[in-house]
Amino acid sequence: MNQNKPIKSLKELKTLKGKDKYLIIIKYILLISATVIFMIPLAWTISGSLKASGEIFTVPITWIPSVFKWENYVNMFTSFPMVRYAFNSTIIVFFNMVFVTISSFIVAYGFARFRHPLNQTLFFAVLATMMIPEQVTLVPQFLMFSWLGWVNTYLPLIVPSMFGAAFNIFLMRQFIMTIPRELDESAYIDGCNSFQILTKIIAPLCVPIIITVGIFTFNFHWNDFLGPLIYLSDPNKFPLQLGLYSLDGERQGITDYGMLFAASITALIPPLALFAFLQQYIMAGIKLGGSVKG
Repeated sequence: MNQNKPIKSLKELKTLKGKDKYLIIIKYILLISATVIFMIPLAWTISGSLKASGEIFTVPITWIPSVFKWENYVNMFTSFPMVRYAFNSTIIVFFNMVFVTISSFIVAYGFARFRHPLNQTLFFAVLATMMIPEQVTLVPQFLMFSWLGWVNTYLPLIVPSMFGAAFNIFLMRQFIMTIPRELDESAYIDGCNSFQILTKIIAPLCVPIIITVGIFTFNFHWNDFLGPLIYLSDPNKFPLQLGLYSLDGERQGITDYGMLFAASITALIPPLALFAFLQQYIMAGIKLGGSVKG
């Protein structure tokens, strides 16, 4: 039996014999156990979002609140500019998704399809940038953006995405290389140029990897904290993660942890919903497999 084939029902499990059956059972026990362990912090946060602040850190932990404080979610919007911070995050995320996806896709297409002596050298140079820690370039980048007068604007958080991202370029290049070159050659014979091949042939076949890169970009910039912390000082421009961090300072060191937990859970909803609805595209993109039907 193929061990990678999922078991869809207990009836199907009962049909297995001997070693295969026990291996499948052990595999699912391990997966369920790991899932439960990783879900504990999320469950504690959800529980805390419905408690009074004094009840959250009691020992031993009480998972079910003595009194459900649903008003924590109401106070999140009345006492905390949640909508403004979420809107700011949406602006940053939207432009990064558009610019990173388009620029990375164009560069990946060039590496995958154009042949020239420096192709491999330039590609390895792009990959080498992934080895440079972000902290190494942090100060030079800040000085450069400060000299340009971009500090306390969204430009330092958006403009770099116009030049692509090394990891995304790598993923897209590998995916494009699985698409047969015969399609390009047929299109050339029919009179298409490189741009038409990119937009009308390669792009439709690359929808899974394009969506995958878009989701990765969304998650990174939606949860980005360091960049906004360095470049933004105006509270009206704070994205959601920096806004959550500033909640303690705004309340003079007396934090309403119930409301903070409620805001944290609300901030988790967009990336979780995005992953849930587009999971099949993520899996197809990660497999780096292109298929052509015709």
